[in-house]
Amino acid sequence: MLFNSIDFAVFLPVVFILYWFFCNKSLKLQNLLIVIASYLFYGWWDWRFLSLIIFSTIVDYSIGVALSTEENSKKRKGFLWLSIIVNLGFLGFFKYYNFFLDNLISAFTLFGTELHASSLKIILPVGISFYTFQTLSYTIDVYKRKLNPTKDFIAFSAFVSFFPQLVAGPIERATNLLPQFYSKRKFEYSKAVDGLRQILWGMFKKVVIADNCAEFANEFFNNHTEYSGSGLLLGALFFTFQIYGDFSGYSDIAIGTSRLFGFNLKQNFAFPYFSRDIAEFWRRWHMSLSTWFRDYLYIPLGGSKGGTAMKVRNTFIIFIVSGFWHGANWTFIVWGALNALYFLPLLLANKNRSNIGTVAEGKLTPNISDMLKMCTTFFLTVIAWVFFRANNVSHAISYLNGIFSKSFLSIPEFENRTHAIEVLVLIGFLMFIEWLGRDTQYGLEKFGFKWNKTFRILFYLGVVCIIFLFIGKEQEFIYFQF
Repeated sequence: MLFNSIDFAVFLPVVFILYWFFCNKSLKLQNLLIVIASYLFYGWWDWRFLSLIIFSTIVDYSIGVALSTEENSKKRKGFLWLSIIVNLGFLGFFKYYNFFLDNLISAFTLFGTELHASSLKIILPVGISFYTFQTLSYTIDVYKRKLNPTKDFIAFSAFVSFFPQLVAGPIERATNLLPQFYSKRKFEYSKAVDGLRQILWGMFKKVVIADNCAEFANEFFNNHTEYSGSGLLLGALFFTFQIYGDFSGYSDIAIGTSRLFGFNLKQNFAFPYFSRDIAEFWRRWHMSLSTWFRDYLYIPLGGSKGGTAMKVRNTFIIFIVSGFWHGANWTFIVWGALNALYFLPLLLANKNRSNIGTVAEGKLTPNISDMLKMCTTFFLTVIAWVFFRANNVSHAISYLNGIFSKSFLSIPEFENRTHAIEVLVLIGFLMFIEWLGRDTQYGLEKFGFKWNKTFRILFYLGVVCIIFLFIGKEQEFIYFQF
């Protein structure tokens, strides 16, 4: 079920009414309704996927209970590895089986041996990368005694399957989200209104920015040999805002929807395109995944405490694994490695934490130094996104060669240029709102609090009108494929 669909427009009010008017007197009923609604929401794509999430829930719940009574260190470690093997085993099979098989066949062929093996027609379960990491964080935290294991199976099921963030995050930690299922929620008008405001901004990002940018990004990337270097750069720029509008828009809708039901999810995007270096970009982009890898992979590997060789090794591991998490394609691995190369000079010079806090805090405009840093970081990010979007590595290299050709400074020639200009203006509106609200949780949060009620309503109605006037062709959220 897509957030930007009629199905969800009917589903959400129905669940909201049942939740606050029929289940509001019982914590168990509230949690049970969330589980039922979440399974319905998830099963809307394919009911067969439900068996995986239910099995994962049972396994990690049972392991958590076992860890609560087991004191033997070897047995505790055994339970932890059971959870890791089961969860990553499912993820590896559904997401990476054919990738490894195809590359194994290619490797044997390279050495003159034909390996006869057949690929499987495997359907990737929606959101498996997200809820797998979410349940793993629970088991690991329980194992490390950072979290008391729950014995409330319904609450745990609701935590694993919570429908607003089930299929594309944010990846919530059990330490933050699970305790919220232990106490009955009470309706708060201000929290619900703020949730609706964030949903509105998320919908603007998705259906206006991302879906319109997708039309041009697809055209340029699918027919890259037909366009000039300036046109291809424009196509990369459109994809840059497509993926931001798509994924941060999803996160805004998920966080806003959660607030309607009395839950607080962690911020997932903090205006990453205003970053002054790559290190800051990765502290602001997909924060729930970045911090997950930091806490459960980078730090256990030694982080940046060891010598230079260990720092370099750990940096490449974290970025390459992060890239591979996104998909079974060499393009994602190259994308991760490229970001590691971007990050490395900052790490070696010990400047990876030099840009902390809000850029140009308290000022309307940044200084020249910050502006140059932001432009440089943004350009490097755009180049990296080419690998993320390309069909394969050769496609990405060919696309980049096209950008940096003699036609780089020419005027782009393509169809629907008028509409492209409209989309660029809308992107400018997005960045203007987010720049003014860059010290908040989401851009639109800054607007309307102290305004006259009439002006506030008119402003929000204006955003709604823009959504209906410039709604693009319906596209699935990009991160559903991950």
